[in-house]
Amino acid sequence: LLGGGGQHLHHHHHQHIDSRPTTKRNNHNRTESRDNKMSFFGLGGGGVQISIALTADPSRPGIVPIDRYPSWKLRKNPFWRLKYPQARKQQIAANNGNNNNNNVNTLVAPQQSHDQILPPSNTMYAMPGTTSNTISVDERSHQLYVYDAPEDVSGVVTLTLPPGRKQDHLGIKIEFIGCIDMGIGVHDGPHHYNFISLSKELSPPGVLYNPKTEIPFLFKNMDKEHESYSGRNVAVRYFVRVIIERKFLPPITKEHDVWVQICSTPPTESQAIKMEVGIEDCLHIEFEYDRRHYHLHDVIHGNIHFLLVRIKIKHMELALIRRETSGEGVAAATLSSSAANGGIPQQQHQAQAVAAQKAADNVATETQTLVKYEIMDGAPVKNEIIPVRLSLRGMPADLTPTYTAVNNRFSVRYFLNLVLVDEEDRRYFKQQEIILWRKELG
Repeated sequence: LLGGGGQHLHHHHHQHIDSRPTTKRNNHNRTESRDNKMSFFGLGGGGVQISIALTADPSRPGIVPIDRYPSWKLRKNPFWRLKYPQARKQQIAANNGNNNNNNVNTLVAPQQSHDQILPPSNTMYAMPGTTSNTISVDERSHQLYVYDAPEDVSGVVTLTLPPGRKQDHLGIKIEFIGCIDMGIGVHDGPHHYNFISLSKELSPPGVLYNPKTEIPFLFKNMDKEHESYSGRNVAVRYFVRVIIERKFLPPITKEHDVWVQICSTPPTESQAIKMEVGIEDCLHIEFEYDRRHYHLHDVIHGNIHFLLVRIKIKHMELALIRRETSGEGVAAATLSSSAANGGIPQQQHQAQAVAAQKAADNVATETQTLVKYEIMDGAPVKNEIIPVRLSLRGMPADLTPTYTAVNNRFSVRYFLNLVLVDEEDRRYFKQQEIILWRKELG
């Protein structure tokens, strides 16, 4: 009826040159009458279309253009860069224009073959928890931006009507929502938790006559306390929503996502990680990493020192693991896991065991291996030292900072997993948590 209404009106206007049979003209009159009745109630071809465009100033340090929204999925196709060279050129241009370059770029240059493996530039990833019409076809060409937490959010709402139509409404308003969406996983309790909810009136009750109406909006001084996050079982969303209220009918709504990132200050102290592990009278190794805190484009350096080797080792692997924990009582589960890894005293761990067990039923855990490298092949000898060097910039994944019990709803933690495999394919492993933080937007 949307397309048919406009087409029938056009032919009806030129009835003096219409040579179609009478039966078809009668069908046309009945269709036009039905379309007019539906348009009277705000349905059919007379419906208003809403589009939202954010107006951002890329020259501001707190607003950075991006080519897509980050996601939980790994990018495993190393030939995307060859198949879509234009996306890679845009990324290089953006990196050259960034004034926040540091020496890390030079260090990881040989490993940038996996850096920012991009999908097609016209591919859009729908945010978790959104409906299929959150990003419309005509908005796919709009530039995407990352906003720093203190930045204001502004834009333009465009209301479009077919020529000659009108739209009665009971008021038009716009909302800025920040929420934790747990509906994409299996969790008990409510699926949405709003931590920000602001509303402004765009237009009082009245009638829309113009084929195109543009209304600017601005949200200032908002406390955006959490980063946007798209995970396996949970997501943190910021979005603006336009609502057109109608009499006796459900409102017309439209949403547009806003991606927020929060830069952190460098940690004041970052001591080296040094630990001795092994099996009595069989294997004794000492591993050391240069520090515990790393920014998202950093390089991890360390070494593995074999103090005693009495088993036949075939090879050694190093992996970076991301662990997402979501659900009610996730803080208790996080503390219990920290105790198991030596993060808190044993007596405190025993005191928290009961609370952690009660929260375990409502907590979902997803473990994802981001990358795995073989760092040694063959049997080591006593006192041999194996160097470790891992570039975080070259990860085929969208790294996030470490999140600890965000609103007591979810946590995201990262671990270095060292695995030794002997000739009988028995695996010996040791995990060590590292803390990631964001140095720059993007």
